[in-house]
Amino acid sequence: MDNRPATDWLADAVLYQIYPQSFADSNGDGIGDFAGVEQHLDHLAWLGVNTVWLNPCFVSPFRDAGYDVADYLHVAPRYGTDDDLAKLVDSAGRYGIRVLLDLVAGHTSDRHPWFQHSADDPDDQRYIWSREVRPGFVPSPGRRKGCYLPNFFDSQPALNFGYARPRPDEPWRLPVDADGPRANRQALREIMDHWLSLGLSGFRVDMAASLVKDDPGHTETGKLWTQLRRWLDTAHPKAALLAEWGDPATSVPAGFHADFLLHFGGPADGGILRSLWYNGGTEREDWEPPLAYFSAEGTGSPDTFTEGWRTAAEAVGDAGFLALPTANHDFSRLATGPRTAAELPAAFAFQLTWPTLPAIYYGDEIGMRYVDGLPDHEGSVLGPRYNRAGSRTPMQWNGGPNAGFSTAAADRLYLPVDPDPGRPTVAAQRADEGSLLHLVRRLIALRRSTPGLGSGGAGSVEVLHSGYPLVYVRGGRYLVVVNPRREPATAQAYAGTPLEASGVTLGADGTVAADGFGYGIFALESLLT
Repeated sequence: MDNRPATDWLADAVLYQIYPQSFADSNGDGIGDFAGVEQHLDHLAWLGVNTVWLNPCFVSPFRDAGYDVADYLHVAPRYGTDDDLAKLVDSAGRYGIRVLLDLVAGHTSDRHPWFQHSADDPDDQRYIWSREVRPGFVPSPGRRKGCYLPNFFDSQPALNFGYARPRPDEPWRLPVDADGPRANRQALREIMDHWLSLGLSGFRVDMAASLVKDDPGHTETGKLWTQLRRWLDTAHPKAALLAEWGDPATSVPAGFHADFLLHFGGPADGGILRSLWYNGGTEREDWEPPLAYFSAEGTGSPDTFTEGWRTAAEAVGDAGFLALPTANHDFSRLATGPRTAAELPAAFAFQLTWPTLPAIYYGDEIGMRYVDGLPDHEGSVLGPRYNRAGSRTPMQWNGGPNAGFSTAAADRLYLPVDPDPGRPTVAAQRADEGSLLHLVRRLIALRRSTPGLGSGGAGSVEVLHSGYPLVYVRGGRYLVVVNPRREPATAQAYAGTPLEASGVTLGADGTVAADGFGYGIFALESLLT
């Protein structure tokens, strides 16, 4: 593993998100674990992944799948031991793979000793308490009178980082420099220092914008992360901080190395990402019906994404990166609803050549489906049409029982395996060089060997044709064409030599002809200036 600072190694990162309970079960209890991840590091290395993010794996009652932490300094026994995690990190390092943990910074479980003490001690300021009943607050479970503020579910009390606008007539709105907020900021440093000292490479921070309350423009929350970043750059300069914020123009200047484009957050409330490839599955009641650009019908537009990305990239500048995920544990997979396997290659051709950090959600590299109709599990259901369990089903390794995920009985699995008899598997696609898996591997290799196709700022891409097909140039040297719709499309660009293409041809005069679902990456015959 090299010793470059985080801002340098992140520029070359290909991120891979692992939902540990659904990736690989090594001991037959039906739940994925660290040893299971370690056993499949060869898959990640073969694919070309160099950075892994693990969803929360700390001690938890799992009312929100681990995002309700009861002990930040020890791992949940269902995943193994602290030593098992250390062994995984060490083994990953030998493959050249960094490992990031998921830091739940804004709240704990109501089972955390901090909260149990606070619920009995009226002088404790670690959480946000009101002596009177207030809307949105939850009644105290302990001897302390009053109620507390949750950060998400009722079982996730908000840690007190203060209020940006304290008010004397509401004494529970403490200032950001009160004793409780100061103690929590110090605790974040101690937690981060603990895991970074054991060889972890950084953190993805859950709900990073939620810390300071009533904070217009997230000004005080931004100051908090700026202070933490200064400490991190001194204490652990190789460690990275990635935000779940969804607003890179705010989060990166505040101190994060990168922020994910998300289905929520930012000025457009996630509309930038949803305009790209949202296709239902996880659906909030206030969202408009999906009109994604990556759709067979060809009814979308890339402009919402490209313009929103450019605005954010210009605000970020050289300070950090924007990360583009295929999906995540809260959002439907690429293969959702009517979207077919034939449509996925163009999506990966785009993701792995656009100047963002690519983040591949486990299983998307083989086209795993979002599975409808699953029961609520560990808080997966957020609304009538929003069940996150569909994106959390077991990894499909082979054609054996439970798709090779576990030797446990099917009714003991963390979640059911996709019941489709034609479900994709790693083994089948490894044996087929024409598969999506092999394409993703080739695209990653092309990206990593071709600096002009890697991460970059607003000036590193020029869009030549917006619509169907989308045509753009990277680094003045590489032409990319993607046509996500079913019908063919044409455009005018430049002549070039194909590096990776399917269904796209360039005429000698630069005419682009793209079949339905076609894609292509070409080296231009002459450098554009």
